[in-house]
Amino acid sequence: MPTYEYECLKCRRVFEIRQRISEPALTVCDVCGGEVRRLLSAAPFILKGAGWYVTDYPSESRKQALQSEKSSEKSTSEKSASEKPSSEKSSDKPASKGTDGTTSASAPAAPSPKSD
Repeated sequence: MPTYEYECLKCRRVFEIRQRISEPALTVCDVCGGEVRRLLSAAPFILKGAGWYVTDYPSESRKQALQSEKSSEKSTSEKSASEKPSSEKSSDKPASKGTDGTTSASAPAAPSPKSD
């Protein structure tokens, strides 16, 4: 059932009434007995489903931009996957000999204290 808004011309009261479409419009205010008129009001509605937003129906230029974006993302992910991770890369530091005589690329160990 629709909701109709009325305004009383005598007391200026605005009120809503739920009526069937087939019912006649009200003519008398139930508070003061003055004449009432039906007001025009905005009908409420809800946008549901697809098709209401710009992104639902993209233009041809937008479709092409999205495709090129996807292809560039794929190529950058393939490049990064083919490169070695930074932990596996060789260091530019010169190899140093440890106290046990082995060679390592890590920083040299702290010198051991001398005994007198």
